[in-house]
Amino acid sequence: MTTLHHEHPTHEHAHGTDCGHQAVPHGDHVDYAHDGHLHREHSGHWDECEPAGHTAHEGHAHAHGAGCGHDTVRHGDHVDYLHDGHRHAAHDGHYDDH
Repeated sequence: MTTLHHEHPTHEHAHGTDCGHQAVPHGDHVDYAHDGHLHREHSGHWDECEPAGHTAHEGHAHAHGAGCGHDTVRHGDHVDYLHDGHRHAAHDGHYDDH
């Protein structure tokens, strides 16, 4: 899965350990949840960290929801669930792997 490189051009806030935004481990880096977006530091600027394409998480028997035990992060018009280093989003009867 690849990630789109979409620079967030007017991002003056520096994310970090104490910035007040939820840190979301994502592969080899950390995304920060900020106003329904996920930001990633890259080459001196911040990118919108969004998946390219649709990747269904196959064989996901666990149902996410209130009380499921996984942290949540607001993402646009839905909620992602942080599960085993991935963000899962309910979509059309399955979970997408972000």
